[in-house]
Amino acid sequence: MAVLLKSRTLSVSINCDPGRVYEFVSKPENLPKWAKMFCRSIKKSNGKWIAETPQGPVKVRFTGKNNFGVLDHYVNPGPGVEVFVPMRVVPNASGSEVLFTLFQLAGVSDEKFAEDIGWVRQDLRTLKGIMELRKGA
Repeated sequence: MAVLLKSRTLSVSINCDPGRVYEFVSKPENLPKWAKMFCRSIKKSNGKWIAETPQGPVKVRFTGKNNFGVLDHYVNPGPGVEVFVPMRVVPNASGSEVLFTLFQLAGVSDEKFAEDIGWVRQDLRTLKGIMELRKGA
């Protein structure tokens, strides 16, 4: 039987149309605008996205555009390591709910996992602020 990883799904309600939220988040070049705790900058090099993070450069692979609100991405911090990051935008009445799941990988302490959860919470708050401000613009 497989050992399951500990996970935490965080969400934020955003008073903005889900299509607009999806369109913004699905563009990799917008990642540093809202995921500031994770990504300082991002560039495309040899057909691959490279994000500059507090831990150094990492490759990031994004799920292709779709009509289901799926924004999954895969972070590749080093050779042979790829971290799956499930993310969704779903309708919430006339607004949106953004769902982001973190997995506690082997070797990651409870303290580091809690810190990562805090970073994602902050990034989701930043996304909410950007999208709700843009809605009024």
